[in-house]
Order: sequence, then structure tokens, then C-alpha cells
Amino acid sequence: MIWNDDFETLPREAIEALQLKRLQQTVARVQATVPFYREHFARAGVSADQIGSLQDLRRLPFTLKQDLRDNYPYGLFAVPLEQIVRIHASSGTTGKPTVVGYTRRDIETWSELMARSFAAAGADKGDVIHNAYGYGLFTGGLGAHYGAERIGASVIPMSGGNTKKQIMIMQDFGSTVLTCTPSYCLFLAEAAAEEGLDIRNFKLRVGIHGAEPWSEKMREEIEQKLGIKAIDIYGLSEILGPGVGIECIEAQNGLHIWEDHFIPEIINPESGEVLPHGEHGELVITTITKEGIPLIRYRTRDITRLLPEPCICGRTHMRLKRMSGRSDDMLIIRGVNVFPSQIESVLFNIEGIDPHYQLVVDREGNLDTLEVQVEVNEKTFSDEVKEMQNLSRRIRKDIKDLLGVTCSVRLVEPKTLARSEGKAVRVIDKRKSLDS
Repeated sequence: MIWNDDFETLPREAIEALQLKRLQQTVARVQATVPFYREHFARAGVSADQIGSLQDLRRLPFTLKQDLRDNYPYGLFAVPLEQIVRIHASSGTTGKPTVVGYTRRDIETWSELMARSFAAAGADKGDVIHNAYGYGLFTGGLGAHYGAERIGASVIPMSGGNTKKQIMIMQDFGSTVLTCTPSYCLFLAEAAAEEGLDIRNFKLRVGIHGAEPWSEKMREEIEQKLGIKAIDIYGLSEILGPGVGIECIEAQNGLHIWEDHFIPEIINPESGEVLPHGEHGELVITTITKEGIPLIRYRTRDITRLLPEPCICGRTHMRLKRMSGRSDDMLIIRGVNVFPSQIESVLFNIEGIDPHYQLVVDREGNLDTLEVQVEVNEKTFSDEVKEMQNLSRRIRKDIKDLLGVTCSVRLVEPKTLARSEGKAVRVIDKRKSLDS
């Protein structure tokens, strides 16, 4: 189902004409109202009146997450605080949080884009949406909530945590759509099994999962263990929250990014050069309708590529390939670039292990080390020591063959690694404490 046919199926020429008009208005507005951008543009030798085509976008300088922190809390707001009706912020685990503000119109836009996203995932007013994204300063819970209400569905505002109650509510209330992180989705299935329940017997039919990178193999695991269609959703609080892009249920192949509100670019993360469609690089997004805190060429640090080919669902907006990692979360181990999702793809292809793992990076002398800790399933754990050793060797070999990096493997008992009710903690980098 297409929620807003007028915009979701616009011809390419109409999309680009609308983007240019809105880009020019946005650049002129931030230059006039945000001192940071006025100075930022001046240093780059560019001004709003020089934006005559979409190609001119690349003349504008990038905005970084650090720019939001440097202007904490309200320095990048483009409207007076009395026009801001909602404030969200990131967790701030690596410093001060990044703060974003929404005008009433921004909230309307967000609700509209989340309604489009739910519709793309196959949800409608007859659904009961179990929303297990966290409510609060994190954008996930409220973003999904407003979109669910916009399509007329019944929304259960569960938030995160209290897993046993989550399972009870899903079963008793007849939830049909589940929204949460992919790792928590698998945790729910595991916890239900411990209660003697098969979550596949619930009424769930669709899961909408985001907020952390996940692989195609993890999707297969979710769909098999929960008996649902697992849909990838993309968003980040600096740009909007959830609802920047989503897969359609018809194709499940790339996330439609709502181009009437955002302009995506793919750049080389090292040089900043704009790359052609189809090439992998870092996603950069410019907001062209946000009032509270418009962002120009924001470097998301997410690695993906643009898919301009038409989609079978009929939507004409370009798609983003599933995120393969982040340029700033990338591990460099003995000169080799490693994304956790690459190791995950290896693990999910090996029978006998569960979808729970952790990467421990350390340094011995001047040499970086990587230990892959992974849970084996009950059957494998009861096997002979020789079989466990063969499994470890297989994992080491497959990771070496794919990535060219040598690692050690530690197989651990089922349910040993810590579970997360939010984003899974996949990497423990002990080198950071050594370098500090």
C-alpha cells in the first residue's frame, strides 16, 4: 500500500525540481538565521544565491556531528526556542549529546514520513503495533508512535525493557506488528522459548527493525524464529529520527529514502568526493523541509550505496542499500578495515552457532589482536571437544578468507553473552583505554 501517492510516485524530474526549490529555500534560511552556517559558508566561499542547480549542492561544506556538539545545546536551531515544541537528544556516550528541536510542522512531517514507512512495510489501520523502541530523549519510540497513530493503527507504547511483560502483552493483545532493534527481536524470541512459548504462534506478521546495523542472515534468522516479514528501517536523530528511509514489503531490497524531504549523496569518506550512484561510500543527507534544525550535507558516517533503479512497488524515490557499517565504527586491525557486520555475515553462514557474538579488540605489545566470542547452540555445546575445535578453526578460516585478518575464536555456552534491550554492544575495543 502506498500512503501518499501524490509524492511517493512523483516522476524523477518532478522530484528534482521540488528538491532544488526546497534546497534553495533552506540554504537561504540557514544562512540568514544560523550564525554557524553563515560563517561556515563564508569560510567555504559560497553563499545561498550561488545554488542554481542540484549539482551546486556539492559546493556547500559538510556538517559534522561535532558541529552539533560544539553548538550545544541550541546553537544550530533556525527558529526561536518558543517555536520548538519537542526536544530530543542522543545518548551522549562519547561526549555531550547532540540536541535536535522540532517545530509543530516538523512533528507533522515526521508523522507523515513514519506513516509512509509503516504503509511501505505493509501495516495499516487494522494492525496492532507493539512499539518496543525506547521512549524518551531517544527518537525511536515517539517517532514510531506518531506514525502508527497517523495510519490509524492501534499502538501499544511498550518502550524497551521488561521482556517477560513484552511477551505477555504481545500474546494477550494480539500484536501484529513489532517495532524494535533486530537484536532485541531475537532476544524476545529466545525469552519466549524459555517461557515455553513459540512466538511464531502469536499473531505477529511484520517486524520493523532499525537503530543498529544488521545483516541479511540476521533477517533470515528473525523471519524463521518469529514467522514474520522483517523490514529494515533507517533514521538518525540528527536528521529526523526513524522514518528517513524504509524497505517496502514487496521487494525488501533497499530502503526508499523520502527524497521530497531529504537529498542523499554518497561520498568517499576519506576525500569527501561525491561518488556516482551505485558506488559504496558514506551517506550524506541534506534536509530540505526541516524548520527547527535544518542540516546541510550532514555526514552520517553510515556506509551504503544508492540504488536509482525503479522498484517493483511503484515508489519512485531512490533506495539505499542496507547499511554495511559505519566509517567511524570501522575497526582497523593491523591495517585491515573491518566492519562488525562483515564478521556477522560469516558467523550466520556457519551451522551450530547462535546469533549472539562480541568482538574484543586488544593490543599485545605493538600488535592489534581480535577475539571473536560467539555462542554455540545447545546441541553443539554438548558435542565432543574435537568438534568444538573444528568449529573454531572453521570460523577462523572463514574470517581470514573474507577479511584477510587473523583472529582467535572463543566459543561460549548458550546465553552467556550479555543481552541488550536496545542497541546490541558488538565491539569492546580495549585499545582505547591503552591509548588514553
